[in-house]
Amino acid sequence: MTSRFNLYKYSSPATFYALAGKMIPWFYGAAALLGAVGLYISFFLAPTDFQQSEAYRIIFIHVPASWMSMFIYVVMAGWAAFGLAFNTRLSFMMASALAPTGAMLTFVSLWTGALWGKPTWGAWWVWDARLTSELILFFLYLGFMALQAAIDDPRRADRAGALIALVGVVNVPIIYFSVRWWNTLHQGASVSMTKAPSMATIMLEGMMVMALAVWMYAIAASLSRVRSIILERERNTQWVAQLLETEV
Repeated sequence: MTSRFNLYKYSSPATFYALAGKMIPWFYGAAALLGAVGLYISFFLAPTDFQQSEAYRIIFIHVPASWMSMFIYVVMAGWAAFGLAFNTRLSFMMASALAPTGAMLTFVSLWTGALWGKPTWGAWWVWDARLTSELILFFLYLGFMALQAAIDDPRRADRAGALIALVGVVNVPIIYFSVRWWNTLHQGASVSMTKAPSMATIMLEGMMVMALAVWMYAIAASLSRVRSIILERERNTQWVAQLLETEV
């Protein structure tokens, strides 16, 4: 009972604000370290691809960004669903905090995909099933943020945004399985849970380290943002007034 009670206390914005502040430096530090190691492996240790030459190295940024763009949306929808089910303020705040990072990584995925597509396909963009569904994901992120910004009442904004998040989550499996369901130009998954990876071990290691770096960054950025949201939403509470007094 005691451990469960201790977990429940972090659902309070005031308690979570302090916890997030302690975690943020560690996640940013891990992101910087893993990013440096991942980039070194990806651009200096990984061999040149015999088909795509040096152009393939963009995948070490493109693939982790693509993975995280989908994963963050699922997590965002999960927080939104939790908020609707249990009416917890912090859940809605976490969903709002995740959206900008998810949108940024989706943009990185699309842009690096274009940089890879030009030398590979001879075009910056094609209306491929994978590319189009990823673009829809980007618009879902933007729609989520725009709708929340357009509604003055935070409670109504949270619920409206949650509905978009829950409806849009259907797009995530479409992105993932698009290369199987349709005849697309986009290559299939190089990493799968059911078969051996179709790349050299050092390439796989570089991609996994970069994926961890992006993951750590996404957590740190979201925690930083949720602290700002907490302060904005709780600005009229006594604990925020006391916090501002101690900082001043």
